[in-house]
Amino acid sequence: MSKNTPKASQLFQVAQEEGILSPSSVQTLQVVDVGAQIEAALGIPALDVQASEVTLVTMMPDDSGSIEFAENTQVVRDGHNLVIEALRDAKQGEGVLIHTRYLNGYILSPYCPLDQAPLMDQNNYQATGGTPLYDNSVVLLGTVLAKTQEFTEEGVPVRTVTLIITDGHDEHSVRHRPVDVAQLVQDLLLQETHIVAAMGIDDGRTDFRQVFKEMGIRDEWILTPGNTPKEIRAAFQLFSSSAVRASQSAKSFSQTALGGFGQS
Repeated sequence: MSKNTPKASQLFQVAQEEGILSPSSVQTLQVVDVGAQIEAALGIPALDVQASEVTLVTMMPDDSGSIEFAENTQVVRDGHNLVIEALRDAKQGEGVLIHTRYLNGYILSPYCPLDQAPLMDQNNYQATGGTPLYDNSVVLLGTVLAKTQEFTEEGVPVRTVTLIITDGHDEHSVRHRPVDVAQLVQDLLLQETHIVAAMGIDDGRTDFRQVFKEMGIRDEWILTPGNTPKEIRAAFQLFSSSAVRASQSAKSFSQTALGGFGQS
């Protein structure tokens, strides 16, 4: 981590003092290894980003074994890459930073400029892990909060668009519960500069709308594609369109945030 990048704990302390983070969220994020995981993902220092405003696009693709079992490994790679390529095609430039952390904690890329964001391929993504959905959603959202605070302290307006992807309910979280995730989501949404979305790929038994509702995610930002490449690809396409719209301007972000995935 660059010496110019504040530590996560310092960023959270300031966010709490400014009323951005609730006491319960601060308590959730004050776990030592959570802070270390967040700092590993902060990436390029805010001081090094030459942009008058910034959009953080953050994704957490599922890398659990059930993705491979359902033969969806390649379509998840393709979907993630489609989002990055759509942003590049829209020529969003240096004002967009990308961060991808897999569901089991592997960081494909800490926050980096759009033109440097790596694509997922067979060498850097294999679906062989478990489903620690709540634990790593806390880390992911904590990272979004920390990076937002870092830019805010530099006086740079920042908006964020985040996508959590899973094809099953939580099975392997050991520290956090849905209520912990929900409080972080609430703290983000109260600022009105964040979109938190989720995609639940049908496994034939999980009520993903209920799972994500318990995590605080608004119904209009929940995708529940069937377990086919066509439907999964279409869901990623919806998210990519939303990410592009949200990154265009503050007004476009507000309209997108209100409309959810149902916006035409």
